[in-house]
Amino acid sequence: MPADGAVRILALDGIPEIRRGDDLAGAIGDAIDRTPDALPLTDRDVVVVTQKIVSKAEGAVVDLTTIVPGEEAVAFAARYDRDPRQVQVVLDQAVRVVRMANGVVITETPHGFVCANGGVDASNVGPGSGSIVTLLPRDPDASAAGIRAGIRARFGRDVPVIVSDSFGRPWRWGIVDVAIGVSGLLPLEDLRGMPDADGRVMHATVRAVADELASAAELAFGKSTGRPVAIIRGASFMRGEGSIRDVVMAREFDLFP
Repeated sequence: MPADGAVRILALDGIPEIRRGDDLAGAIGDAIDRTPDALPLTDRDVVVVTQKIVSKAEGAVVDLTTIVPGEEAVAFAARYDRDPRQVQVVLDQAVRVVRMANGVVITETPHGFVCANGGVDASNVGPGSGSIVTLLPRDPDASAAGIRAGIRARFGRDVPVIVSDSFGRPWRWGIVDVAIGVSGLLPLEDLRGMPDADGRVMHATVRAVADELASAAELAFGKSTGRPVAIIRGASFMRGEGSIRDVVMAREFDLFP
């Protein structure tokens, strides 16, 4: 971290509408080239990319006109004024349904994430809005690694990459962006056994570094600005070949199963 403690967040300019099969790393590279002060990349940079454009580039989308909802989806949608087709997609993507109430479906995804609607999202999907939803990438770590490799090949700098998405939080209103895929950094910083500023040994502190970086980047993204990629410069993180699986809590530690 810089001596003055400053951290900069640069939202990249000019990311086009992404479609299936597009060279996402190339589009991000073009945006880095055109964004003032983005170059040269530094050893303290992290690139954060929103899930939505990753999913669209990888074809992780569903056309709702092809979905025939089942009885459970139809009944739930009618009760809470939801689109039954979208509810059906959420159920289809679920490894486990944790709760269905108050218009919200909480599921566990194949990645191990427990979240609202299984990451299925109808917002900011571009052309076809209203009949298209995006799914989470099949392997977000691999998605991050591919973007990282493209940036390294183009600029000669190995910059860690985070794929982010918006999640709710238990017992709090509002959403924040969290990491759902990482490459080139450790998503957690385990401070247990280390002394704090007063010399007391910490016994429970594990810092969610990747989530903090994802949330910081979202402040620059906005939700309707068309800027789905940002560079965070100067933040504290540890390089390494981590995985988002390191963040997912095993079910035996869940106090509210």
